[in-house]
Amino acid sequence: MGTKEDRDRKLPVEPGQAGGEISTRSEVDAFLSTVRSMPKQEPTGRRGRLVFALDATASREPTWDRACHIQAEMFHQTAALGGLDVQLVFYRGFGECKASKWHSDPKALGKVMTGVRCLGGQTQIAKILKHAIKETKREKVGALIFVGDAFEEDIDAVCNSAGELGVLGVPVFAFHEGGNPVVARAFQQIATLTRGAYCPFDLSSADRLKELLAAVAVYAAGGRRALLSYGEGRGEAVKLLTRQVGG
Repeated sequence: MGTKEDRDRKLPVEPGQAGGEISTRSEVDAFLSTVRSMPKQEPTGRRGRLVFALDATASREPTWDRACHIQAEMFHQTAALGGLDVQLVFYRGFGECKASKWHSDPKALGKVMTGVRCLGGQTQIAKILKHAIKETKREKVGALIFVGDAFEEDIDAVCNSAGELGVLGVPVFAFHEGGNPVVARAFQQIATLTRGAYCPFDLSSADRLKELLAAVAVYAAGGRRALLSYGEGRGEAVKLLTRQVGG
């Protein structure tokens, strides 16, 4: 706990749009189909581990506030599977990319998130992927969720890290706010290389986003069977997912 690496990983806890609805039915179908085709992952008897990564640059402030409110759903829906540990990772400002400790309590994670203030800056997705690689080498990470709206990096370097994460068996679920096609292609490549999935969204589709984030958490914690159970009585997007998983 006293190493420089551990100190760098700690978050400061002091307080501090464009696009269509989770876009079209075909885009949702594509996202769900990708999840359905992912390698089967069964419970290991240990708590699930999920990296929850967000762009915290200035343009992301409205979505950050929304994420603070909906993140608890990921914990709630995995409690019966043995629980979930979530680590928040974010970047903002000039070269700032930080990670929290692992949290098993949504209130604790929410407190950390509300202490973060969004600041202008460029994307640092490569750092997030490299961080996830280090974490899963320490102890297996079930999945990485990334929520962002921009891409301003060397695509080849980012894809190299994504490929390494894919070899380690950590899928990236990339949620893209906004309709920029260049960003979409980059996020899609990251998802493909990690055997994850890509899905666009906007703030008007917050409820559906909440269900999809929770579904990914359930998959990370309990595999396909848990996801099928979670889908019963849920919204249309998750129903589509569970029907395809069961097919």
